[in-house]
Amino acid sequence: MSTTFTIDTSTSRATPTPAPMKRLTVPAIQARKGKEPVVMLTAYTARMAQLLDPHCDVLLVGDSLGQVIYGLPSTLAVTLDMMCAHGAAVVRGSYHSVVIIDMPFGSYEASPQQAFESAARIMAETGAAGVKLEGGAAMAETVAFLTARGIPVMGHIGLTPQAVNALGGYGARGRGNAEFAKIIGDARAVAEAGAFAIVAEGVVETLANEIVAAVGCPVIGIGASAQCDGQVLVTEDMLGLFERTPRFVKKFDDMAGRISAAVEGYAAAVRDRSFPGDEQVYKPKD
Repeated sequence: MSTTFTIDTSTSRATPTPAPMKRLTVPAIQARKGKEPVVMLTAYTARMAQLLDPHCDVLLVGDSLGQVIYGLPSTLAVTLDMMCAHGAAVVRGSYHSVVIIDMPFGSYEASPQQAFESAARIMAETGAAGVKLEGGAAMAETVAFLTARGIPVMGHIGLTPQAVNALGGYGARGRGNAEFAKIIGDARAVAEAGAFAIVAEGVVETLANEIVAAVGCPVIGIGASAQCDGQVLVTEDMLGLFERTPRFVKKFDDMAGRISAAVEGYAAAVRDRSFPGDEQVYKPKD
């Protein structure tokens, strides 16, 4: 049985309590191919994991935390320390979803052995169910090396943000015939190497549909196609916390506007001394 958190009203802090539910497993996600779509969102903190967990099948601790949490210009400066710290928090804050953690740039590309050392640290320090790494056919040997040693791997093809400098930007991939064919080959290579699922990011819709048909594992789309076996977005994008988001994002709320309005109300209450009120201050005992 895994552990989740509830809010202790006496302290307003998260405290662990047992959850009467078994966590989903990697094989359960793998078996969803062609069936009920996989719901996946990013999470970086225990509290956000608590809120997302009842509604999601997979929580991804993405290296996008570099931009979302730390304000970095790209994911390239994200470290293993960051991923382990945030990954452990998300595992602690969830009890239902499969938690997958991104392997950051520079932690796996040099060799399968390097990848294993990094992935083993992530798994040991966080309690996550698996790791995600970017790259197609060039990373197939690494995917096979990890899966053979008991580390579930989610692949990531198409637009791969860690390779943004080589790609020349964040534009959609697969518009030309050669790149279209290469990405199909990447998907097949990663799937045949043993990836239990593949994220297809920023690819033209027809290419996404062909990838779904070409591989036997679930394909999770982000800027891809509604025909994918599941979808993932950066949670803060989906919630409308940022004004500028990629074209493929649908904002399901305007949390930035709601937070701004709440803070405006707080500031006004402080300035006119209506906060704190009688309900928020301690009175002497009679």
